[in-house]
Amino acid sequence: MRKEPTAAFANVSVSKHPTSPSGPTPGLSSSRSYSFELTPQLIYSRSALLQYLVSSKVYRQLEFLAVGSWWIYSSELQEPAEGQAPSEGAPQHGRLLKVPSGREDVFQDQVLDFKAKRALMKFLRFIVDFEEQAEVWEGYRTKPFPTFLSEQFKVPVGLHPPLLALTLSPQTPSNTSTEYALRRIARHLRSIGVFGPGFGAVLPKWGGMSEVVQVACRSCAVGGGVYVLGKGLSDTPTDDEGKTEGEEHATLRLKDGETVSSRWIVKEEMFGVAEPLQHCKSVSIVSSALTPLFPQIAEEAPSPASSVVVFPSGSLSLAQGAEISHDLPPVHIFVHSSDTGECPSGQSVLYASTSLTGESGFQLLKIAVDTLLHTVDIMPRPTVLWSMQFEQRSSSSDEPAPAVGDQHVLKLPSSPLDLAFDDDVLDRVKSVWQQIVGEDGREFLVFEDREANADDNE
Repeated sequence: MRKEPTAAFANVSVSKHPTSPSGPTPGLSSSRSYSFELTPQLIYSRSALLQYLVSSKVYRQLEFLAVGSWWIYSSELQEPAEGQAPSEGAPQHGRLLKVPSGREDVFQDQVLDFKAKRALMKFLRFIVDFEEQAEVWEGYRTKPFPTFLSEQFKVPVGLHPPLLALTLSPQTPSNTSTEYALRRIARHLRSIGVFGPGFGAVLPKWGGMSEVVQVACRSCAVGGGVYVLGKGLSDTPTDDEGKTEGEEHATLRLKDGETVSSRWIVKEEMFGVAEPLQHCKSVSIVSSALTPLFPQIAEEAPSPASSVVVFPSGSLSLAQGAEISHDLPPVHIFVHSSDTGECPSGQSVLYASTSLTGESGFQLLKIAVDTLLHTVDIMPRPTVLWSMQFEQRSSSSDEPAPAVGDQHVLKLPSSPLDLAFDDDVLDRVKSVWQQIVGEDGREFLVFEDREANADDNE
C-alpha cells in the first residue's frame, strides 16, 4: 500500500513477505510485538544529551543499551570453506569485515601488514587531539577526506572505507570533507570506554530517540504542561478576544476551530540551506537473530543490542552482474536485536538508510539488505518477513506560519538527518530556551526533584 507524502515523509510503502507455515523459521507475530523508529540514531557516550537527561531527571525512566561492533562490507568474494565447492549458479557475495575500534584492535588484526598498521596508528595518535594540530589538516579542511589520508598519513586506499564508516557520512568519499570526517571520527574514538570497555555509543530501549521524547512529554505533563498531538494550525486569522490588558501573547487557531494562547511560539523552520536534505530509508523485520553480528564487545562489557553495518561507496551495484559504481553513496544499516524490545526473540530489525533518492535509492537499500542476509554465516538463510520504505526530508512542517507578530515567534532550525545524535541541536534549543526564560537564573535543563512521594509512573 502507498501513502500520500507529508511534510517530512513521502513515497511510503509497506510490504508483507509471504512465508511458509511449515518453514524452519517462525513468521510474524502480532503487531503489538513490534515497535519501530522512523529516525533511528545512536547516542555517543560523550554526547551532551546524556548529561542533560541526568540533570533533568528524565534518565530515571529510560534504559540504555550498548551499540556493539561496526562492520564494513567488502565486495571481494568470500573463499568457499575447505572441502566445499562454490554453489553453481548461486549469486556471489563479498564478506563483512569488523572495523577496528582502537589501537588494540589494530595490533591484533591479522589482515593488515606492518606498513598499514604503522600508518593507521600514526593517524589514530593524531586524531586524539587533532584540534591542537591545525597546521596538519587546516589546508585540507574542505578537501576530500581520502586525499588527506593519502597525502598526510600515507594510509593505504584499502583502509579508507573503514575510517569513512566511522564518520557515518551519507555522502560519497569525494564529497566528505576532511573537517567533517575528523570531528566525527574523534567523537567515535573518544567515546569508547566511557560507560564500559569496548563500546562508545548507546541507544534507548523500547523505541530509540522516540522513547526519549515520550518520557520527556510524560515528565512535562506531570509538571503541569500540556501537549497535543494530531492537530494542525488553521490559516484562518484569529482576533484578540480574551486578551488580558497589558499582557503580550499570541492567539492561534487550530484546524478544529479551537484557539490557544501563548506568550511564545517556537516554530521549526528550514533556513540557511538552499534545498532540504532527503534520504531513502527502509525498516525490515528479519526471521533471524543474526547472532554473528553481535559478538561480545570486550571482557566484562554488556551484551550489545545493536550493531552497525556499512556498505561503502563502490561496494554495490544497482543490478545483479552490473559493474560496481563508485558514484553511489554508502548504505548504513543499524541492526537491532530483540533486546531493544522492538521485535520478538529470534528475530531482528534492520534500519537501512542512503542519501540516494527516488526508486534508485529504494533499489539500493533492497540490494544492501539482501546482500547482508546472504553474507551473514547463518543457516537456514535469514529472510525478510515485513518491510517498509519511505523518503524522509529534513524540511520543516508545511503548516501555515502563525499569523502573529515576529516578537512572539522563535524559529528553530529543523533537525538534521544524522545517524548519530548531533549536539548542535541542543545548542539551538538552548538559545531558544534562554530567550523564553530570560534572566531569571534558571539553568538549561536542570530541574529539581519532584516530591518524595510522587510516582514517576503516574
